[in-house]
Formats: sequence, structure tokens, C-alpha cells
Amino acid sequence: MLHRVKKKNDINHDKWIGVGGKFEDKESPEECMLREAFEETGLTLTDYQYRGIVTFVSDEYETEYMHLFTASAWSGEMTECNEGILEWVPKNQVPELPIWEGDKIFFRLIAENRPFFSLKLSYSGDILVDAVLDGKRII
Repeated sequence: MLHRVKKKNDINHDKWIGVGGKFEDKESPEECMLREAFEETGLTLTDYQYRGIVTFVSDEYETEYMHLFTASAWSGEMTECNEGILEWVPKNQVPELPIWEGDKIFFRLIAENRPFFSLKLSYSGDILVDAVLDGKRII
């Protein structure tokens, strides 16, 4: 997990998030994920799975889409990240960290080994106001 404490004016400041970032021109989701994981951690992912797509809707920011992957194998040595502090966190302790409320939903879906899913999370400010899983409202 990445504890976002280093960037100025960061919407994720002081929250814990997974590693990742924005697409570069002509990248596929897999190419972006592999590049971002390497840039932020120094690790080369060698076994990974595409788990879902998450749509983030906000009353303050443009809509964003996150392609969600998990990895079970990698090579290399972890490096420092200029966006925050990297730390291995046991999966069962992740929900106890200061994370976004909606993140708790997709971490639960991952832990349940749910097949590929589409999750839409709507926020008013920092408050989760709506969640839709595979087209069905869940909160």
C-alpha cells in the first residue's frame, strides 16, 4: 500500500491507496499498470490479474476510471516512491487504514475472489453517497 504523504495539493493526502496512475498515450490498461507499478515501487509484476473497473464520480472533480489489477508475483527490489511511503500491509488490516469508503468495497470484492466486476462510486466531497455494483445499487 502507498501512504500518500509527499505530494502537495493531493486529493489522497494522508490516505492509503494502491499504486497506480494515469494512462500515457497509446497505453493499454495492462501496459499502464505495469509501468506505474514499476515507477512507483521498482518492482516488475510477473503474475497479475485484471479484476475490475471502478468508476469514480465526484461533485468536485471530473469522472475517473480505474482499471483494477492484483498481482501475486514480481521481481526486483522495492524502491522509494516520490508520492508517499510504500509499506507491505496484511490484507486483513487494509480496511482499518485511513482509506476511502468506496475502496473498502472493492477491497472486500477482491478478498471474496469476486469475478470481474464493474463498480461505480459516487462522492459528495469526501463522502461516499452511492455505490453501484454490476449495474445494481448497493448503497
